[in-house]
Amino acid sequence: MRRDELASACLFPSFPGTEAPEWIRRFLAGGGGGLVLFAYNVPTVEALTGLTASLRAERDDLLLAIDEEGGDVTRLEWQSGSSYPGGAVLGVLDEPETTEAVAASIASELAAAGVNWNFAPVADVNVPENPVIGSRAFGSDPELVARHVAAYVRGTQSRHVAASAKHFPGHGATTQDSHLELPTVTGDVADGLEPFRAAIAAGVQTIMTAHVRVPALDDLPATLSKAVIGGVLRSDLGYDGLVLADALEMKAVSDTYGIEESAVLALEAGVDALILGHDLGADDLRRVLDALAQRVSEERLADAAARVRRVAAWADADPGAVDHEAALSAARRAVSLEGDTSFERAPTIVELRPRANIAAGEHEHSLAQVVVREGEPVPAADVYVLRDAHRHGWMREAADVEGAVIVEVGLPVWQPARARGRIVTYGASRASLAAAAELLGEGVPA
Repeated sequence: MRRDELASACLFPSFPGTEAPEWIRRFLAGGGGGLVLFAYNVPTVEALTGLTASLRAERDDLLLAIDEEGGDVTRLEWQSGSSYPGGAVLGVLDEPETTEAVAASIASELAAAGVNWNFAPVADVNVPENPVIGSRAFGSDPELVARHVAAYVRGTQSRHVAASAKHFPGHGATTQDSHLELPTVTGDVADGLEPFRAAIAAGVQTIMTAHVRVPALDDLPATLSKAVIGGVLRSDLGYDGLVLADALEMKAVSDTYGIEESAVLALEAGVDALILGHDLGADDLRRVLDALAQRVSEERLADAAARVRRVAAWADADPGAVDHEAALSAARRAVSLEGDTSFERAPTIVELRPRANIAAGEHEHSLAQVVVREGEPVPAADVYVLRDAHRHGWMREAADVEGAVIVEVGLPVWQPARARGRIVTYGASRASLAAAAELLGEGVPA
């Protein structure tokens, strides 16, 4: 293969809509590895299915990838909210067999829609102040996270959908969002590695890197670091599968090294596949492709392209049973309840909503009749829906009202002083909000 064809095999761009533009078709004809799909490709699941069929008509050996974690991060159900609970719910239950079943059901839906690569599970060990992981993680205990990461990998790959344990070597122990800036990992790096060891032992097909700085290992972001990728992941953990870089337009790398330079450094560090995501187009793809073809050795490009082809050959997605009822049951069993949360009449519900992180995006669904942002007046309510109130003083001030009921859809770090009751869902999936609605009594739509 020519160098530009080898470089194309390592790239995974994106485009809006449900019909591939001509530049995407040219990319696929030139050996492109595949595509990343976002909510803007999914007006309906039926439309997505038509899109993936048309893409495979161009070439049948494509990897078509999506972020479908369940919980707060969904692309298939971005308008209604996910039918599946997220990582924190599954971690609270601590039933690996349930996690495996949820992952298998999600993978079945992806396979039916023509998607054969899921950017999940989240393998990060979370800290409460993290602004981008939070309830996406299974928890803050490395051993708990490890057993659920392994279960999620098994469930996903039982449908021959490739899983991707993310974000190596761990985004959980950071207090910045790599979409917006370069975070620094605090604490012992080893604490974040156990879930990735478990994923590797479970046969995970791919691992996604984090754009985070790990001072104990290197000053470069992990995605661009030979010490992290070649040293820790390849040598120390013995992983020989496909390594995927998180999206190159994220400011942690694009604002510090630039997109083309980041692409070259990542491949040279041992990364095999690069996401050119939501904000990048045809011109960006060409610049990155040229940079790789001109600056990365043919041997390294061939090695990376071979790993991409190997996963594509394995990922012949096979739909199986879908079980939304089991997912809803898991959400119900994870909910915690304190005090009195019942109402005999329909309560007035106000959601105090922080700025959405880019990974999850803005939710279209809510328990509330009114959604309030920071700086806006907060009307009186019977129920206040909060997310990670420990991170938002304005929420705590507005919602700590005598006799109110709190519904916390993030992590339950803050304990209100004057509320008469509190419900904690550990996520804002449709399944988790339905479980909360059942505990609020009459008049609340489930």
